[in-house]
Amino acid sequence: MSSIPQITDNGNNVSDFATKFMKRFHIGRLLFKCNAGKEKGIPVMELFRYLFCMMFSDRSIYMQIKTGTFEGAFSKNTIYRFLNDVRINWQRFTMLLSAEIICRFMKPLTDEKRKDVFIVDDSLFDRSRSKKAEMPARVFDHCSMKYRSGFRMLTLGWSDGNSFLPVSCSLLSAAEDKNLLCGGKRYDGRSLAGRRRLQSRRKATDVMVELIHSAQHAGITAKFVLFDSWFSAPKTILELKKQEHLDTIAMMKKSRTKYRYQGEKLNVKEIYSRNKKRRGRSRYLLSVLVEIEKDGESIPAKLVFVRNKSKRKDWLVLVSTDISISEEEIIRIYGKRWDIEVFFKACKSYLKLVKEYRGISYDAMCAHVAIVFARYMMLSVAQRENEDDKTICELCFCLMDEMEDITFSRSICIIIDALMDTVMEYFHITEAQLEEFTASFVQRLPKYMQDALERRETAA
Repeated sequence: MSSIPQITDNGNNVSDFATKFMKRFHIGRLLFKCNAGKEKGIPVMELFRYLFCMMFSDRSIYMQIKTGTFEGAFSKNTIYRFLNDVRINWQRFTMLLSAEIICRFMKPLTDEKRKDVFIVDDSLFDRSRSKKAEMPARVFDHCSMKYRSGFRMLTLGWSDGNSFLPVSCSLLSAAEDKNLLCGGKRYDGRSLAGRRRLQSRRKATDVMVELIHSAQHAGITAKFVLFDSWFSAPKTILELKKQEHLDTIAMMKKSRTKYRYQGEKLNVKEIYSRNKKRRGRSRYLLSVLVEIEKDGESIPAKLVFVRNKSKRKDWLVLVSTDISISEEEIIRIYGKRWDIEVFFKACKSYLKLVKEYRGISYDAMCAHVAIVFARYMMLSVAQRENEDDKTICELCFCLMDEMEDITFSRSICIIIDALMDTVMEYFHITEAQLEEFTASFVQRLPKYMQDALERRETAA
């Protein structure tokens, strides 16, 4: 029928988008390196591709089976066994995939003078409804200002100021037993499952340094490490400078921590009160050189005091261990830290980080987080290659809507074509009668079906 054309080229392009991304960055090979191989049965890539694309179909495994739209050649138990496999190193998979994208795709597009950065922050991975989940803890949620049951999702990201990529992640439980709501399974501490659980019980600052060390070992480089005041302890800044050879730009707390300034040990409030501030519309109020000391070691640093935009009479302080760069440059580089906040928002609101999978196994939760991070990497690559200025969230919505509309419209066209061919064959009607019959049939359809068919005719 010429009145209702069947256009499948664009649909095939959208459906193959994820597959092309996986082939381009050799995800199958990376999974094999992370112990995700399979000797017989369903190929691992088939399971991963299904889980990777499930969010874009807007249907859970249960609803796909319930509505008869599940097209996998495997059962749901196969999927659960794959997610619960303790042998797969999902943290390493995320790191290898991000290294593949950064080194092969992002770096050639980035000028060497541009200051790329590591960004570290944590966010709540809420599991309040899962009373039998493995190793949840009492975590303070800074959005609701209440304690929740779940994990601190400590995330290491990389940014060049244009694109952000998650590099690694660790779901942190409670370091102290009194904050642990439910125990975990016991594994040999030398095994991957045992080391994964031991890492979740360590301090966030120690895990942060370990993630950065692993990222540099994987070939990911950056000039600075950015983080908020939660991680800006003198010990952490010294470790990053001495062990990892990375400079830090971070927000500092107004605490009692003392720094050596002009031969005296003073905290930031005392340093601020002893110096004259800059007047006018300067981007910063005060800049001083200090020494950060811990356990007999010290490094020079620059403290930059800036106005608090939310409270004009208040001030904030930034620290940089690279004292050669200007105060304006320190403020500009620290502004890139906001990229990780956008990343958390996109993962939770659009990529179904929390609500898509409700398994109770700690290994399965780590697997789910890695899959969601891989989805975000695909959208970051698409955003970098796109000519328009769509954000990550807009790209996600466009991809979901386009795949859903194409699938529905294509199905309606197939049904109507089959019906019209049958009418022509059995009743031997003319073309004019067929057009009249088609118009009458379409008018009897629900409004949303008529709109879908009209969009197909307009596109044609």
